[in-house]
Amino acid sequence: MTLSTIGIIGGGQLGRMLAMAAARLNFRTIILEPQADCPAAQAANRQIVAAYDDPAALDELASACDVITYEFENVPVSAAERLAASLPVYPPPKALDVAQDRLTEKRFLNACGIETAKFHAVNSQADLEQALADFSGQGVLKTCRLGYDGKGQRVFRSSADSADGVFETMGGVPLILESFVAFEREVSVIAARSRHGEMRAYDLAENVHRNGILHTSTLPARVGQETQEAACEAAERLLSALGYVGVIGMEFFVMADGTLIANEIAPRVHNSGHWTEAACVISQFEQHIRAVAGLPLGDPARHSDCVMTNLIGDDIDQVPKWLAKPDVLVHLYGKTEARPARKMGHVTQLLR
Repeated sequence: MTLSTIGIIGGGQLGRMLAMAAARLNFRTIILEPQADCPAAQAANRQIVAAYDDPAALDELASACDVITYEFENVPVSAAERLAASLPVYPPPKALDVAQDRLTEKRFLNACGIETAKFHAVNSQADLEQALADFSGQGVLKTCRLGYDGKGQRVFRSSADSADGVFETMGGVPLILESFVAFEREVSVIAARSRHGEMRAYDLAENVHRNGILHTSTLPARVGQETQEAACEAAERLLSALGYVGVIGMEFFVMADGTLIANEIAPRVHNSGHWTEAACVISQFEQHIRAVAGLPLGDPARHSDCVMTNLIGDDIDQVPKWLAKPDVLVHLYGKTEARPARKMGHVTQLLR
């Protein structure tokens, strides 16, 4: 392997786990993150403490690395493009551009032949009122950009829910209203594409959310083989259309007949794929490092059924109890302060 140093933009837990996987394969990692002593820097070789769009910091990162990746989808596209002018950036900046705007994302998925919930662009109070009328007063209103783990959203459950002044309350920014979907369960697929176009996908995880944040991912998901294959085929179409390199997370709603409605994509390693470090020989983190480094992808086969549980906020106090259980992998993120809705770690219990 001639490549030796991987730059990672973002210093959270995903960057931390990528740095750990890179070290196992004898790669050095450099983190670009404005917060000093971030979780990722605790596992990396070096940290550049600077804003993600700082030109001097980006140039310093480029000069010290052989390839760049990132751990979150809100990396400024301009920063990714500046880096891509001098060295490979994976996933490509195009993936960021698509994923950062929910309206763009939905339209791109539809152009790939991947079905989504119905939606309307909302750029004014009048747009919102018309969109709600089209959806019988129901739907989920979201900011087009930013927002995660349930943030930047407003739910309309019936025509009795008032929309008065909501556009301004949501910040007067571009919004998207998505129709409700009568789904039976939520699932996700973690898929990867190499520099050479090789593709691999992990088994579908069945996900449960609490307050908009992933609570558990369970393997196997309660779906048929056709549904599993449909999710993998959708991921393959999306990855090919993006010229993608790396791991991606795709979330779906499963309908009563087993068909899928795509919810959203994340151009990075994904929370619902954390189970792979305990139940697969090759985790999603190693798979991503392999992909961006130009190495062969690993076998994504699952050797055990499992349940991954996020540790949110004060859940961190339950770690001693988890450590006392058999067949449990505990992974903590190196965060010093537990706050409500903050992901502090996760545990994966193998089911024998």
